[in-house]
Amino acid sequence: MTSRRTGLLAHHELITTLAWKSVVVRYKQAYLGLAWTVAKPAMMMAIFTVMRSFIGIDSGSVPYPVLAYCALMPWMFFQESASEGVNSVVGNAHLIKKVYFPREIFPLTAVVTKLVELGINLGILLLLMAWYDILPGVQALWVPLLVIYTVLVALTIALAGAAINVHFRDVGQMLPLLMSLAMYLSPVIYPLALVKQRLLSQGMAGEHGSWLYTLYTANPLAGIIDAFQRVLLANQPPDPQAMLPGLVVVGILLPLSYLFFKRAESHFADVI
Repeated sequence: MTSRRTGLLAHHELITTLAWKSVVVRYKQAYLGLAWTVAKPAMMMAIFTVMRSFIGIDSGSVPYPVLAYCALMPWMFFQESASEGVNSVVGNAHLIKKVYFPREIFPLTAVVTKLVELGINLGILLLLMAWYDILPGVQALWVPLLVIYTVLVALTIALAGAAINVHFRDVGQMLPLLMSLAMYLSPVIYPLALVKQRLLSQGMAGEHGSWLYTLYTANPLAGIIDAFQRVLLANQPPDPQAMLPGLVVVGILLPLSYLFFKRAESHFADVI
């Protein structure tokens, strides 16, 4: 394990170069540049706000636009970093055929690059919070740990997906659709508190409510989104009940995803 870390550290200049190239290429031909980073969650927030007026989602004491933007911020980081990570090996075929270096650099770079956009969206969220007179408290100190956790979740998808995508290119094409479907299974449009209320407090699923809630929170994004909303908007610590199932899932799947990637790595140059 130490040698693997040393290998990645030895290639830190390559990681920096690839990350910078990714940012520059992404916005070089875009007239609005980084403004697209803000435009995407802002437009989705507006759409969700209109939808909420029809379906009546209870946002509690927090204005719904702030609640929605706070959910979209980690979700869009996960969605885009995982998607680009899955396509990262195929997208760098010319480098893979020329020289050897740890191939996990590609998914890692794809995920790390998106931290720039996450930082911008966090700044916009803070401005939106200020507009609604919401000030972050001491619990906001959880944010760096939540960001690291989100990175690990994205890497879990990116590593395994990138290895599979080398052999089956349909994975890269299918992933955006799967991500769109997954958004509705995560508390992006609606808060996790609503799911908890329906399943545990109101007992809508009867005796199955408890394990259904555990199954729902086994999606790591459920706990992550809820935690961002709690620490930034309510000055409350993350809910252990919402976080634990997802942590267990990532703790099991991330090492397996990495091992799967490393086993497939030796065949990339032959197949790609």
